Amino acid sequence: MLAHAQKLPRLVTVGGALTECVYALGAEAQLVGTDTTSLYPLAAQSTPKVGYMRTLSAEGLLALKPDAVIATTEAGPPVVLDQLRSAGVKVELIDSDHSWAEVQRKLQAVGRGAGREAQARALQATLDADWARVQNQVARFKGRKPRVLFILSHSATVQVAGEKTAAHAMLQLVGAQNVMTGFNGYRPMTAEAMAAAAPDLVLTTTQGIDAQGGLAMFWSRPELALTPAFKTKALVHLDALELLGFGPRLPATVRSLHQKLVLKA
Repeated sequence: MLAHAQKLPRLVTVGGALTECVYALGAEAQLVGTDTTSLYPLAAQSTPKVGYMRTLSAEGLLALKPDAVIATTEAGPPVVLDQLRSAGVKVELIDSDHSWAEVQRKLQAVGRGAGREAQARALQATLDADWARVQNQVARFKGRKPRVLFILSHSATVQVAGEKTAAHAMLQLVGAQNVMTGFNGYRPMTAEAMAAAAPDLVLTTTQGIDAQGGLAMFWSRPELALTPAFKTKALVHLDALELLGFGPRLPATVRSLHQKLVLKA
């Protein structure tokens, strides 16, 4: 049994959702390193860290002697990935388009990398069925879509999410309306934009609340006082990886957020 375990590929995952897939497939014994976004499940926080996904080091990665590095296309720099390939490490990069297909690609890539393709197919079938149920649940709702503002506040520069972001995709999936459209990516939050957007509710990350010093400090920003959401302090926050990571928890996350954002709006 031990000899077989030693023959299984040694994995490094770069991206919290990919690390979640490793644990979901029961392949955590093969995990020799993860990046700093790999925080779930709790055991992932104790794995050797290879740094932030965009600033990887070939030396640090190669020291872990991985057989495969599985990452999203956000990982880099490219020269480091080339060095890994030159050293004989299999590197697989997964495109992020904030869709259910992205979750499928991540799970399949981890299944291939870990030598657990059959387990990946079985888990995929279970998740696909759950995803279909969640989509039907969201589609059945015929009421008014709540106007939601997503705020990213992990640093001093507070930003709002436009289109082509994970946050925008999540709001669409749960049946809510993103009040920030007409631009792609993130922009700084301004008083004028807040007054014009008039969100019913604010969605943010738990880490963002913590970074701002708690709920009272979060709401103390003068821009937010101009919104309908401010009057009732209508806010939902969720762990950043669960909310924006597009991993195997996505069906459960969409189900929960649909309940919190749409059905209770």
